[in-house]
Amino acid sequence: MTKSKKKLEVWTAVSIVLLLAFLLFLVYPMFGLLKQSVISTDGQFTLAEFSKFFSKTYYTGTIVNSMKVTLAVTAVSLILGVPIAYFYSFYKLKGAKVLFVLSILCSMSAPFIGAYSWIMLLGRNGVVTKFLESLLHISVGSIYGFKGILLVQSLKFFPLVFIYMNGAFKNIDNTLMEASANMGCTGVRRLFRVVLALSMPTILAASLMVFMQAFADFGTPMLLGEGYKTFPVLIYDQYLGETGQNYNFAAALAVIAIAVTAIVFFFQKWATSRFKFSMNALHPVEKKEAKGLGGLLMHLYCYILVAIAFMPQLYIIYLSFRNCSGAVFKPGFSLGNYQAAVKKLLVRSIKNTTVLGVLSLAVIIVIAVLIAYLVVRRSSVLNNSIDTLSMLPYIMPGAVIGLALLIAFGKKPFALTGTLTIMVIALVIRRLPYTIRSATATLMQISMSIEEAAISLGASKAKTFLQITVPMMANGILSGAILSWVAIVTELSSSIILYNNKSITLTMSTYVAINRGNYGLAAAFAAILTVVTTVSLIIYMAVSKSEDVSL
Repeated sequence: MTKSKKKLEVWTAVSIVLLLAFLLFLVYPMFGLLKQSVISTDGQFTLAEFSKFFSKTYYTGTIVNSMKVTLAVTAVSLILGVPIAYFYSFYKLKGAKVLFVLSILCSMSAPFIGAYSWIMLLGRNGVVTKFLESLLHISVGSIYGFKGILLVQSLKFFPLVFIYMNGAFKNIDNTLMEASANMGCTGVRRLFRVVLALSMPTILAASLMVFMQAFADFGTPMLLGEGYKTFPVLIYDQYLGETGQNYNFAAALAVIAIAVTAIVFFFQKWATSRFKFSMNALHPVEKKEAKGLGGLLMHLYCYILVAIAFMPQLYIIYLSFRNCSGAVFKPGFSLGNYQAAVKKLLVRSIKNTTVLGVLSLAVIIVIAVLIAYLVVRRSSVLNNSIDTLSMLPYIMPGAVIGLALLIAFGKKPFALTGTLTIMVIALVIRRLPYTIRSATATLMQISMSIEEAAISLGASKAKTFLQITVPMMANGILSGAILSWVAIVTELSSSIILYNNKSITLTMSTYVAINRGNYGLAAAFAAILTVVTTVSLIIYMAVSKSEDVSL
């Protein structure tokens, strides 16, 4: 047997192992979910649970609610995010780096923390609500329901549009801008007919990302819903709710959620295919000076928008040092909330968050690098199938994945419920697509001739892969890894179904404290989570020597 055949068999073995892993940890749980949705408690095939859902407007209304608020959030996020990305990319804004970093921090925080903070600010007893009512006699209306969810999610997700569009605008060649100007197409007209037209694939990709995250968000509508129930909340209520559990119905709801998100995903793919073209900025756009009234308005728009979006995180940190008794904040400052947090599983939460994050990220990086290499360098039906399987969690709400894993591994012979193992499995499955796509995109830009040159100079294929290919992929891997990491440490949707006190994380500790009305304690947990997120971003930028984050 030749040496090349042995190497080929090694990669074939890697492909088979990865396929088996996806079959065990993704396909098998999804099959169990589907089975539970159509098999009754006495073992008979039935569509009664689906019929139950579609026969009652209370249940179908949750889908309508989710679609309404998610579409509205997507639209508002685009309306807010595209202008700030345009100003940032085409004009020299003062404090631009600070604006960009703060925007990233806004997008990387747990959504429900923003919801909690806005309740503290604009709730019935919120500080802003009381100020406006007592001094100015202005009623701000209710923060709860559709409007509150829209506010919180839009301020959370518009930075994703900003980050996406910033990357797209960088790829626009300046010669196209000059040519359009020579033809009399300038200003707002050029923005819509040239800049946004060239960026349409990215706009659609950003819209999908916002839609998927907003649709899957559990914490925000759970805290702010008050009668405006969304689909992820309904799934949670049916499986773990206090008013009674219906596991078969919850499984049916999960299947419906997969179908809805899959339809949206394929619609986005179809729409993107209609704008398929490549673009390379040989002459990048030169930023103009932001002068005069227009420049002032640009700065005001960017600063005010980012300040409002970042305000909840600052307010949470402020509240964490306020004296507090239950849900009531009292005058004065102290470390009482942090002392209470130490007594309420803070050390365990930090340890679990760190262990889960490091283990999950390590597994994600290894799998992402292998899949990227298999897809780009050794494309085959088997490897493309693995790539497709790895992307399925991208269109699945976290509650669905948590529910599927609970059904598959919640009893013997596995019985992993409440363990760190099942949490790692869930986090790897959910957050793997970020790093795979980033690593794949980077590897596609690396010429095969570099690896061939190394092999021709006597390096083995394994050595070439480990010492040449992987290091060249480093930036792409890091970029995807930071997104995966932050998503891991702020994960709620799947964790709330799978955790127990032994595997509790900072995110879960924050959510539990909010639900129990321990607002000072929740603020302390949330502040620590914000610091962890911030430090993660600083480390990423220091290691990658980058001022940017690619999505």
